[in-house]
Amino acid sequence: MDADAALPSWAEDYLGWLATHRRAAALTLESYRRDLLRLTELAGERAPQTLEVTDIRRFVARLHGQGLSGRSIARILSAWRGLYRWLIRNRGAHANPVESIRPPKSPAMLPKALSQNQAKALLDAESETESALECRDRAMFELFYSSGLRLGELAGLDLDSGSRNGWVDFAEGMVTVHGKRDHMRTVPVGEPALAALKVWLEVRARLPVAGEERAFFITRNGRRMSPGAIRGRLRRWALSSGLGVHVHPHMFRHSFASHLLQASGDLRAVQELLGHASIRSTQVYTHLDFQHLAQVYDSAHPRARK
Repeated sequence: MDADAALPSWAEDYLGWLATHRRAAALTLESYRRDLLRLTELAGERAPQTLEVTDIRRFVARLHGQGLSGRSIARILSAWRGLYRWLIRNRGAHANPVESIRPPKSPAMLPKALSQNQAKALLDAESETESALECRDRAMFELFYSSGLRLGELAGLDLDSGSRNGWVDFAEGMVTVHGKRDHMRTVPVGEPALAALKVWLEVRARLPVAGEERAFFITRNGRRMSPGAIRGRLRRWALSSGLGVHVHPHMFRHSFASHLLQASGDLRAVQELLGHASIRSTQVYTHLDFQHLAQVYDSAHPRARK
């Protein structure tokens, strides 16, 4: 699939509607664009209003045959379902052929989290002469782990208090972020993260800034850090720390949640801090917590192993 291929006008109109009416994040729009490209490639010359349930079932079978997991197909179907609801309201479509389609089942995959020792080793990694960009990276990664932010939420932070994108309140020790579904939430920031953020702001003040850029985290050229750039810097940081584990931004979020749940046992509080709309999204971390307890049992109980 060519991710840069042009979309039909109806697809571009739908993406525009998501951006303006639903205030969908940039990463969400990228994901929807890929899913709509898949639909147009599978449909060929046929307009979406002409597709039927049997066509969608055939498309799902082809995607599954290409190796896509049930989880990935479920996300694609969700995007298509939303498209057809929009077509019914705005373009005169008469039915939603995706409404009753379910993805193939996949084995449950638990999110991977760092152990507490691994998180500490990663964040405590030091260099003899920390550069300006390394100061920035340390501040980003401390904030990831301290507050359980999503990648898009961290990339969107601004310097200005009250910004629509999100900001850090140093006096209160809190960060406010613009999350999914246009939802703003405020999360505490730990002392090490606050200290790293203050150091970064001192460094940032000495860097060149592109125009009126107000992004909290900027590149060497003075522009807002993109999600892809943040992901790449974290990969580089993890390699240089010698941790020996592939670390990605969402792993910090998983680690934040599982470590907090291990210490507190308060699932509702973790749900609020993560910004999950449903407790069911947060319950996966109870399985991670159980894994931790099982490991403790296996290593400590005299009758745990034969």
